[in-house]
Amino acid sequence: MAPWPYPFWIAHRGAGKLAPENTLAAFRVGAGHGYRAFECDVKLSADGVPFLLHDATLQRTTPENGVASQRPWSELSRIDAGGWHSRGHAGEPIPSLDGIAGYCLRNDFALNIEIKPTPGAEEETGRVVACESARLWAQAPVKPLLSSFRPDALAAARAAEDTLPRALLIDSLRPGWFDEATSLACVAVVGHYGLFDAALIQRLHAAGLRALAYTVNDPATAQWLLGCGIDGLITDAVDRFSPREHAVRD
Repeated sequence: MAPWPYPFWIAHRGAGKLAPENTLAAFRVGAGHGYRAFECDVKLSADGVPFLLHDATLQRTTPENGVASQRPWSELSRIDAGGWHSRGHAGEPIPSLDGIAGYCLRNDFALNIEIKPTPGAEEETGRVVACESARLWAQAPVKPLLSSFRPDALAAARAAEDTLPRALLIDSLRPGWFDEATSLACVAVVGHYGLFDAALIQRLHAAGLRALAYTVNDPATAQWLLGCGIDGLITDAVDRFSPREHAVRD
């Protein structure tokens, strides 16, 4: 397989549960625990600006309601995305991909961007996220890893910027997933940790694909996956796992 440029441990949505997910504050908390690689969710505003948010709607992580992609970035950028988590994070804004890129590039952090399109905007989201990522990381030696559960979003990303690495996200071993990963020229498959065993990881490696697992918060599970040959772990538990060690300590 080709050399793998990404750290083994990846902080989920910035710092998982310790700070409001998908915010700059979460990235800073994760960095404070020694993490040098992060995962985040990116979708498009009504005027085509890539920004960080997991859900299609705003109500779980902001005081607002409704579909986020129906609002322009000028409105989204003023929404409180931290108060739901804790008073200390009240007023933390929704970040743009541009803003997160600046933070990661200045600190030499790696990034896994999950393309998280609002239903119906799969191809446009894949295209724009890929184009913006290529622009933002044009001078960086390590490009962001673009992943998605939506093959159509990955296909659009590939058509727009074929040089950016891609990964297929899976939550089940549904029919056709392996062929999708290879036909999209993915470099990795990122799956729910319960899907993996040594045989599956060996199959992926034989095809030149890396295997990454989400969301691994239990030391016993992490240790078992390490024994199976996993290539990377995405975790909420940034305070439990040392990202400086390719091992697990409880």
